[in-house]
Amino acid sequence: MAESEQRAGASEEMAPPIQQNFMIPKKEINIVSDMGKWKRSQAYADYMGFILTLNEGVRGKKLTCDYKVSEPIEKLVALLNTLDRWIDETPPVDQPSRFGNKAFRTWYAKLDQEAENLVAAVIPKHLASAAPEVAVYLKEAVGNSTRIDYGTGHEAAFAAFLCCLCKIGVLRVDDQMAIVFKVFNRYLEVMRKLQKTYRMEPAGSQGVWGLDDFQFLPFIWGSSQLIDHPNLEPRHFVDEKVVNENHKDFMFLECILFITEMKTGPFAEHSNQLWNISAVPSWSKVNQGLIRMYKAECLEKFPVIQHFKFGSLLPIQPVTS
Repeated sequence: MAESEQRAGASEEMAPPIQQNFMIPKKEINIVSDMGKWKRSQAYADYMGFILTLNEGVRGKKLTCDYKVSEPIEKLVALLNTLDRWIDETPPVDQPSRFGNKAFRTWYAKLDQEAENLVAAVIPKHLASAAPEVAVYLKEAVGNSTRIDYGTGHEAAFAAFLCCLCKIGVLRVDDQMAIVFKVFNRYLEVMRKLQKTYRMEPAGSQGVWGLDDFQFLPFIWGSSQLIDHPNLEPRHFVDEKVVNENHKDFMFLECILFITEMKTGPFAEHSNQLWNISAVPSWSKVNQGLIRMYKAECLEKFPVIQHFKFGSLLPIQPVTS
């Protein structure tokens, strides 16, 4: 699957810009029985293909290894740096601390207003008409401003945002490692800062029975990074010393570090699913299991997918064989 993705991407690089009628993405999954439409859609096939292509692209590679950083990648990092700066400029307000902090709404209003301009700065002039469509996914990727929560549906919107940038040719096949290691990793840092600063609630969290309160993709791509590692096995990620020594190289361990900073008590109690994963014998088995779990627990769950938006780049229309 990943190979055919790559070939498709390679031919797109040489093609002139497609004359496409861009549109503002909208919700299409309104009732549980609509879920079949989603699973048969071009959007689902392209989204999953994108996730799996990146999964192959980072296999066995460290975050700190050398990889190409193109101009669009630099511009995306600059966009995320802007979001980060806005957090500093929007301190939490004084209110009862057990609720999500209302200052998040002020921060979000700024993104809502500026998203199209931020996206327009990343894409070339001849694709300017794509900005309103692509910007919707960016706005959906940072959490919900009414509920002040964040979950895997928001994370999926960011992956969809990156997938759209690939589909219009802004990001290329040789950007794969930088998409995960530079852009997605920076996105995670900003999301962690949002979650901490504004005490965001986990959206639809399954508590100790979920993989993580907020993220899923870094566990998939992070486990791929560790496939065939000479020393680190799945059983090692519950070892504090191993995590402290290796988290800068591996996304998976960075996630574990964040969990241990945010939660108290025995790991087996607050993160039961991850604790179970540490008993799996190899990283490739962990990786395959997490991909299956992601489909079942995120992409096939109505409460998550009802919020997903479909446009011209990620269409609801069924896959054309």
